[in-house]
Amino acid sequence: MRAVAERAGVSLGNAYYYFESKEHLVQAIYARTQLEHTAASAAILAREDSLRERLRGVVHAKIDTLEPYHPFAAALFRTAADPGSPLHPLSPESTPMREDAIAIFAATLDGVPTRIPDDLRAELPRLLWLYHLGVVLFWIHDASPGRRRTRRLIDGTTDLVAGLVAIAGNPLLRSLRKRALRILKESSHVEERRLTES
Repeated sequence: MRAVAERAGVSLGNAYYYFESKEHLVQAIYARTQLEHTAASAAILAREDSLRERLRGVVHAKIDTLEPYHPFAAALFRTAADPGSPLHPLSPESTPMREDAIAIFAATLDGVPTRIPDDLRAELPRLLWLYHLGVVLFWIHDASPGRRRTRRLIDGTTDLVAGLVAIAGNPLLRSLRKRALRILKESSHVEERRLTES
């Protein structure tokens, strides 16, 4: 906070007027990158039709908007990984940004020619958000030039995800799909409840 105040040319007390704590400052960074990601994603979704290209573009755009923060991303992650931290992605304090991020993945699915079963469509935006958190975690630890390893991971896994969504409507997979969705739904609700109560 002292460094931020010095860079902004204000007193430390004034810095705390705008940001009550370091956590509030980091939340502001998250909010800014979320706005940038929303804008970048809108341009991609306006020009791409297939689920694969829309998802690939949206996840690449997330990494593009985060890249300026890579030098200190690991330090942020150490705090955000704490289930009791307000910076945790599932914390009550993170709810507005989490909902905005999930909305991007809902928009990614809108209008695609791929037929998506209703039960999967209801849960898929959240599942895609969780998937993208995994990509972000990989990016945090990626020291390759230009984050090439992360880019390859995105290209490979978005192909895989789009392929799995395409076959999810197969009647032979119906019981497996419903079982997987039930497990995922139950586990995510337990985790959200635990974080809300802590």
